[in-house]
Amino acid sequence: MKVQPFLARTFLPPQIDLMDPAALAPVFEQLESRLTGAADAAALETWLDAYSEVNAAISENSARTYIAMTCQTDDPEKEKTYLHLVEKVDPWLKPQQFALQQKLVTHPAFDAMPAYYDVFRRSVRNHVSLYREANVPRETEEARLCQQYQKIIGAMMVIFDGKEQTLAQLGRVLQETDRARRQQAWELIAQRRLEDRDKLEDIFDELLNLRGEIAREAGFADYRAYAFAVNERFDYSPEDCVRFQETIEQSIVPLARSLQRDRQTKLGVDPLRPWDLAVDPENKPPLQPFANAEEFVAKSQTIFNRLDARLGQSFSLLGAHGLLDLESRKGKAPGGYQSTLEESRLPFIFMNAVGVQGDVVTLLHEAGHAFHALAAREQRLGGYRGSPIEFCEVASMSMELMAAPHLEEFYSTNDANRARRQHLEGIIAFFPWMATVDAFQHWLYTHPNHPRDERRAHWLSLMDRFGGIEEYAGYEDIRGYAWHRQLHIFLHAFYYVEYGIAQLGALQMWRHARQDPAKAVDLYLNGLSLGGSKPLPELFSAAGLKFDFSEETIQPLVDDVGAVLAELASQVDRLVPSR
Repeated sequence: MKVQPFLARTFLPPQIDLMDPAALAPVFEQLESRLTGAADAAALETWLDAYSEVNAAISENSARTYIAMTCQTDDPEKEKTYLHLVEKVDPWLKPQQFALQQKLVTHPAFDAMPAYYDVFRRSVRNHVSLYREANVPRETEEARLCQQYQKIIGAMMVIFDGKEQTLAQLGRVLQETDRARRQQAWELIAQRRLEDRDKLEDIFDELLNLRGEIAREAGFADYRAYAFAVNERFDYSPEDCVRFQETIEQSIVPLARSLQRDRQTKLGVDPLRPWDLAVDPENKPPLQPFANAEEFVAKSQTIFNRLDARLGQSFSLLGAHGLLDLESRKGKAPGGYQSTLEESRLPFIFMNAVGVQGDVVTLLHEAGHAFHALAAREQRLGGYRGSPIEFCEVASMSMELMAAPHLEEFYSTNDANRARRQHLEGIIAFFPWMATVDAFQHWLYTHPNHPRDERRAHWLSLMDRFGGIEEYAGYEDIRGYAWHRQLHIFLHAFYYVEYGIAQLGALQMWRHARQDPAKAVDLYLNGLSLGGSKPLPELFSAAGLKFDFSEETIQPLVDDVGAVLAELASQVDRLVPSR
């Protein structure tokens, strides 16, 4: 990564070991002294500039350490450095940060600063109210367990076609037209996951206990209540999420199952099986958007250039600074993410591309996060250069949809329509899965003393409630532990409903883009430029969106998707020879 600080340091020494608490101690002592000496609101704003500078440097160091570990989970030195961060540095930092924030909220000028700081004030007060020194070692252990989950998942390999492959690489076979090969690949993936189920169950049991202790220490009845507070969900409640689940069950599950029945009919299979869900429903060969990472980046660059020159310029920065790690390989952590290097104010994109259409969607998604980071980089307050997750995901999911009209860069028009159809079908399929994961977590943390067999039974009941029509006969164990593959349940408790809320915002942005693409990009960037400087409903409003996940908002959007899917299906049908 070839990057430099966005602004030259004016407070923090240019050369300092950010992994050494002894080197950081004088910095925090000086911050405390200056905070005490700040005479008025203007002086406090100047102090916050220094505070933001220090936090940005520390955050970037942490991000670089995490990136290095996830890019190569089997490197002992990278693992050692990461564990030093979470076991030594972070536990030292947390009480230092808390002490400063505690002094800040009681400073006489804290409430006298301009209205620009309103959201920051609310956030700091919330953090101070939740902080407990006794939870620092618990959070350290939580981070260690999460790293172990990633290490176990990252090490999962199988032999297929005579060579060792990651599970992500083998996932390409699930899109092939040879049903026997799909079944073989699906079984290999599923069985490999089952080999580590006891290890993963052990890790989750420890996480469940730790999180319960953290919540009780902070004065909450259960971890769900604590999680909503610590995630700053000021604008919606657990009850709202439960109603959201119910609306998905009523408004979206029927369409998702209808699409699966259409798939079953077109494939001519009975019953529909789990290995039939990723193949093209017309049984066409899988889409092949690119052959290597270089082609992938070049074609993506062209899409962003066509969508808007500002987006094209933003994406070109990533390649120029070596901020893309896209291809799947052994030892690489699963999934994809965008991480912001806060001092450089530049985004880094990590993913596991294997040459399938899903990779295109993932890169568009993570690029949306990157555009968000770049759009908000001018915010004065460091804490405002990020946004609530519910709006961060609007940035990413909107980009998936806004870029869809330009998929001909990867495909012929016919295949681009296939890709667009797959994407919209995936959105419909996502909502029930999101509701399953969210409802499962609500149950997990409000029933913390459950035995494992009860946990498995409840998961299966949710799969019955929200799941599709595919048949798992003979694979009951695999279905019962399917939640193990959802890393959010392990790594980021309760971080999943945000995707559902954001997807509703993205579908509204998609509606804007279908009517006026240029205006939609303007709205998009207008909302993103605010970072986290406004409350969540106001961020949505600035982008021309409603912050609402009631049936009144959901049903028209689902109807829109259904109508476009019908049109895409009719176009595909006209191209399919009669049988």
